[in-house]
Amino acid sequence: MTGTLAVRHGVTLTPDPRRVIAKLFVPGEDAAVVRTRAGALIDRVAHLDDEETGRLLRDTFDRFGTRHRDLAGTFHHHYDLVRHRIARARDLSPTTRLLVGAYFSHEYAVESAALCNPSMVAHPDQTNLDAGQLRVALSLRQIGEGHLSSIGFATAIVGPGRRLTVADRSGPLVVGQRTGVRHRRDLLAAGLAEEDWDNEVTATVLDALPDRYDEAAFERVLGNLPPDLLSRSTGLDTLEHLRRIDAASYATTFPADTALHERVLWPATPAESNGMEDARFVRFTDESGPVYRATYTAYDGRRIATRALASTDLRRFEVTPMRGPGARNKGVALFPRTVGGRHLALCRSDGETIGLTCLDGDNRWQESTPLHAPRDSWELIQVGNCGSPIETDAGWLVLTHGVGPMRRYAVGALLLDLHRPEQVIAQLPGALLSPDPADRDGYVPNVVYSCGGLVHAGELWLPYGASDARVGFATVPVAALVAAMVESPPRGGRDG
Repeated sequence: MTGTLAVRHGVTLTPDPRRVIAKLFVPGEDAAVVRTRAGALIDRVAHLDDEETGRLLRDTFDRFGTRHRDLAGTFHHHYDLVRHRIARARDLSPTTRLLVGAYFSHEYAVESAALCNPSMVAHPDQTNLDAGQLRVALSLRQIGEGHLSSIGFATAIVGPGRRLTVADRSGPLVVGQRTGVRHRRDLLAAGLAEEDWDNEVTATVLDALPDRYDEAAFERVLGNLPPDLLSRSTGLDTLEHLRRIDAASYATTFPADTALHERVLWPATPAESNGMEDARFVRFTDESGPVYRATYTAYDGRRIATRALASTDLRRFEVTPMRGPGARNKGVALFPRTVGGRHLALCRSDGETIGLTCLDGDNRWQESTPLHAPRDSWELIQVGNCGSPIETDAGWLVLTHGVGPMRRYAVGALLLDLHRPEQVIAQLPGALLSPDPADRDGYVPNVVYSCGGLVHAGELWLPYGASDARVGFATVPVAALVAAMVESPPRGGRDG
């Protein structure tokens, strides 16, 4: 019965190998060698005559200039990163320097391998729309060579009714520029507590820092530490930990004249060097007004960590770590507002159960309250959320995912009490959306998965990744979805 509720649309987003960024390339770094080949390459470029240098540079701009924004600026930047290997850098002409930068650059297709796991929120620009239309922003997990994930975007218009128009995604991509941020003392303290790094140095630093501070203030405090503290056996290690934890918070900004679909949130810290995965965006509202918030999984190749994004305009993003036992796994999804004065989030702290966690006064997400554990046959391996809860008159609508035989992912639904979201009041019997024959084949077969939808004019709009091969869209009348749910069994049963 539930399989007929969701209506799939014919519109899809597929990976586009033309969507590329220009990255630093250092020959030899990707091989098991003792040294890079950078110095020898620079020598060979420097010995080209002026005519050949100019011709090569012109040819490079002709081939690649339209595919990138400010390619000359990129070449300048990459030259600056390797100029320490040049014995007489001042003797190189401006043209040669640019050509060196070109040789130390390469294109990376951000979604050449996969495009998946979308979330959908109302777009900050709602101008020039017809009656019944809503412009939406889509976040996308885009995966390229080496299974490296970043966060991309698309724009669409939904309504009236079940109409859907996805905007063109062409144009050069732009990686955000890392900028300064006002750090929070309580987040630094939470990070130190989580890593059990408590000693006289950390206590002195925390005591000297104001509630909000910038990089210069942080370094001044470290520079003014008493020598007898730094001379202790743990002194230098503690400074390294302080800087590493502090650097986990940063901001990234895009030029004002870039379109949303041209922006790429690219890994910017060691903790996310192997990917930024599964962003769950939500439009959060409180007394200060609306702000876009999101969670994502940072991956360094060995460990995962949960990070939070915040933005007022989807152009400047502030990134902060999420601390505490409630944030110690994938799949954290923030509520769109406080409930009873509490900041809440869905989580999966144990790796297989949907839970509810609350932010405490020390900026730590507390131990979770279990909401729903694997119970039905289609979800026996694990369950989790498919994005932030959606507020309806009937309760908080939570889209879930479950994993069944052959690691087959399907989407389900729960309903939480509006005032006491610790209480599951109803759930959908069976799956709402499952992989059909058109969905099952791809980079990761047999998966339908979403990082969040929204309700517009009584209709649930659900973007979903289909086997990491494409992004599809489905709609469900909210009233019909709620009506199809059944009363949840009392807490203490198998899904307690």
